[in-house]
Amino acid sequence: MSNDTYVPPRVWTWDKDNGGKFASINRPIAGPTHDRELPRGEHPLQLYSLATPNGVKVNIMLEELVELGIAEAEYDAWLIRISEGDQFGSGFVDINPNSKIPALLDTSVNPPLRVFESGSILLYLAEKFGHFIPQDIAGRTECLNWLFWQMGSGPLLGGGFGHFYAYAPEKFEYPINRYTMEVKRQLDVLNRQLADNHYIAGEQYSIADMAIWPWYGGVATNQVYEAAEFLEAHNYTHVLRWAEEVGQRPAVQRGRQVNRTWGELDEQVPERHSASDFDH
Repeated sequence: MSNDTYVPPRVWTWDKDNGGKFASINRPIAGPTHDRELPRGEHPLQLYSLATPNGVKVNIMLEELVELGIAEAEYDAWLIRISEGDQFGSGFVDINPNSKIPALLDTSVNPPLRVFESGSILLYLAEKFGHFIPQDIAGRTECLNWLFWQMGSGPLLGGGFGHFYAYAPEKFEYPINRYTMEVKRQLDVLNRQLADNHYIAGEQYSIADMAIWPWYGGVATNQVYEAAEFLEAHNYTHVLRWAEEVGQRPAVQRGRQVNRTWGELDEQVPERHSASDFDH
């Protein structure tokens, strides 16, 4: 522990230069910073996103629906560069007042319907098209249990562990230890669940898997934060089995590429407007 003890002031003051990698886009107020209309394509669903773990969830769902041959699930995916503040444009804020990706506009209804927050989008699409959520009350409830588990647990992994382990301007022992303990507990929760179930919510692949895989599958396979060794991810054998199996699904592989602008060039599809965009 450091000998330098931080004493909070009576009133907090925003330091624009403090905050690590994302200091330039973090601020204590909401609302747009500039006027910018969002583009629209020809498909019923308009997605505005980036291939972060939160964004990938919805990409996977849409690609799974398209793979089923559901024409109404065709979509345009527009790139939102969060490091450049695209999420604070007036058009994006109109769709998501929280200025976070992903955001979806369903133009198949009149007036067009906005859907924001990744869990809400997954549930909306599952109910709209009748896929990837069990229809019986017990199965549906178990699926939603795990969907909302991810919504509650994810910020501790991303904003907690991920920030202090990978992005904070300085490394501090206490927060890293605190959030590492919690992430390992979460991985153990998943490992125990997957010891007795093929997929997260049972024997059926569902939106629960789509929500959890980009974060926890990514951490376990060293694709998120490059922390697998630090977390001893090899011990979570059931999580690894599940992560590798889900990762082999063609729709999942395509979903990882949508709105991606980093990594190998053949893994990047910055914008997606048709299935042919993957032909590169």
